[in-house]
Amino acid sequence: MSDVPGGFRGQQRFRDPMAELPAEWTAPTPPQPAAPVVPAPAASAPPDPGAPDPPPYLDLSTVALLGRARRGPSTGWRKWLYWGTGRLVDVGENPRAVRHDRLVAQVQRPLRGCYRIAMLSQKGGVGKTTITATLGATFASTRGDRVVAVDANPDRGTLSQKVPLETAATVRHLLRDAEGIAAYSDVRQYTSQGASRLEVLASESDPAVSVAFSAEDYARTLDVLERFYSLVLTDCGTGMLHSAMSAVLDKADALVVISSGSVDGARSASATLDWLDAHGREDLVRNSIAVINGVRSGARRGVTKVDLNKVVDHFARRCRAVCQVPFDPHLEEGAEISLDRLRQETTEALLELAATVAQGFPGARPAGDGVAG
Repeated sequence: MSDVPGGFRGQQRFRDPMAELPAEWTAPTPPQPAAPVVPAPAASAPPDPGAPDPPPYLDLSTVALLGRARRGPSTGWRKWLYWGTGRLVDVGENPRAVRHDRLVAQVQRPLRGCYRIAMLSQKGGVGKTTITATLGATFASTRGDRVVAVDANPDRGTLSQKVPLETAATVRHLLRDAEGIAAYSDVRQYTSQGASRLEVLASESDPAVSVAFSAEDYARTLDVLERFYSLVLTDCGTGMLHSAMSAVLDKADALVVISSGSVDGARSASATLDWLDAHGREDLVRNSIAVINGVRSGARRGVTKVDLNKVVDHFARRCRAVCQVPFDPHLEEGAEISLDRLRQETTEALLELAATVAQGFPGARPAGDGVAG
């Protein structure tokens, strides 16, 4: 036995490790309070004006991620100066190119549903069918959606001669088979399409067919076409009293009256407006567009006998806008129309006409100028 008092434990040969820890280490852990619960605001409670706005989401558009590419001027000496200096000198775009881009943007305005344009003239030989085909081709090539021109001439119309003939079908065949047309591919069998993507629905040209194209026929035709096309242009006959004209006017969203630069052409176009005013169509007259077609360069300079400025002023007082389409040798041929063969001046005039018509699209801004050059 050991002589050390207290025996084995009294020798303190082993120490209790817990005895040497600081007091705060061995103190009992107080209970942690639960996180305060913040009641959700009522659905009808107004937002706190002092609360900071939540951070906006990062814009993942192409412009935001890659930046806007520098295009530089697109034509003329401005373009060569831009590239010749290694893109260091940019004097800006040509004003003519800026105007062209503005017109294209106007023509390409979004359009919901179908927009119907009636092309009128009481006088033959002023280029009504030509303007119908070129305006429709301009819309089709610039917009990219479906555009169709309908020949509603009760006599033998020539609209189908302005595009390559793809089918012998006419509006009569379309009406005969109307109940079975359920898709665009169905109606496409009755139309011919040009390089511009303008489609043409021909009128009946068989002299053995004596049944007149009636108002009911036109309404049924439009019921089919407006299901598949964004724009429908109707090439009307010269007579205001033929049976289909009442339906054409009832359905029209816009009216384009075509005149030549001659005295009798201007008088006939003005008489068309007079007839419409006298038969309760004042709203169509106010929103109509007058087109002076086949204007030669001499008329613009005032060297011809007809004072074209007075003709323009007359229609500007009666219509929403006046557009002038210059004389073009390609259009004088009277055959199939190719926009690529038109003079640049004619192309720009047709684009301006299309932009003027597009100003009447639902939701479009009102025209700021009643006269288009």
